[in-house]
Amino acid sequence: MDVIEAHAARLPAVDDRWVPRPFDRAALEAALLEGGVAGIVSHPLENVRRHVRELLRGDPDKQLGMSGLGGFTEAQVLAIVGELAGSTLDPTAADGPVEVDPARVLDACEEAGDRLALACRRGETLVLATGHPVGLALLYLEVGRLVAAHGARPIRPADGARWREPGLHRTWRIRYLDHVAMLTDRASARHTHAPDAMHRILAEARPDLVFADHGFAGAAIEAGIETISIADVNDPALPLARALGRTRTVIVMDDNVAPDAYWPCFQAIADRVLGW
Repeated sequence: MDVIEAHAARLPAVDDRWVPRPFDRAALEAALLEGGVAGIVSHPLENVRRHVRELLRGDPDKQLGMSGLGGFTEAQVLAIVGELAGSTLDPTAADGPVEVDPARVLDACEEAGDRLALACRRGETLVLATGHPVGLALLYLEVGRLVAAHGARPIRPADGARWREPGLHRTWRIRYLDHVAMLTDRASARHTHAPDAMHRILAEARPDLVFADHGFAGAAIEAGIETISIADVNDPALPLARALGRTRTVIVMDDNVAPDAYWPCFQAIADRVLGW
C-alpha cells in the first residue's frame, strides 16, 4: 500500500449524510456547531493575533504564497477576518475564544456552490487541492466527484512530481487522491502552508478554477486564477486577498476538525450545484 492509499484507508467512510439531498438550513447550522466547524473554534484570539502579526511582518508561512498583503493594521486584519467569520475579534483583548457563525459558513458554501454550478454548465477545468489532507479531505473528495458528474472537469496536473527542498533531506511529491491534490513524503500526506506544490501544478496547466486552501489557494490567487478557498480564523492571508479584491469566495471556518464533520458544507454546495 503506497502513501496515498494508506492515507485514504485512514479516512472515515462516507455515509448517507454525504448523499446530495435537500436539508433544512437550521439542521445544517446545528450540525456545523455539533462538529466544531463553527461555534467556538480551535484557535483562541491570542493565536489568531499572533498569526496576524507574523503575516504583517512578512512571514512567508503566513503569506501562503501571496505578495502585497501589507499596509494593514492588526485591528484592520482582525476586523476583516471577523466580518467573514460573522463575529467580532476584539483588538484590545489579549486572549479569549473565537466564534464562527454557522450561517456565515453556509452563506460562503452556497456562494462556492453557485460558482461550481457555473463551472459545471461551462465544462470548466478545475483543480482541487488541500494542505489539510486529513480534516478537509472528504469535503474536497465529494465536491470533486459531484462536479465531475455534472459537467466540470477536475484535472490532475503534476501528479507524481517530485522535488527536494533546499537544506532538507526530504523528497516532496504531489499525489492525487481521486481528484484532490496533496503534498506527500515517503511516509504520509502532509499538512502544509507552502505554495510550492501549486507552483508545480500551474507550471503544467492553467485551470479555469481552483478550490483549495493554504498555499495551494494562495499560489493560485497570486497567479491570477479564480479561486474558491477555505481559511481558518488564524490564516488571515486569504481573507486579506479577498479584501484587496484579488479573490471572491473565502469560506472561514475551523479547517481541521473530524473529516466527516464537513458534510453540511458539502450539502450547502450540492444544493446550489444541483439547483434545488
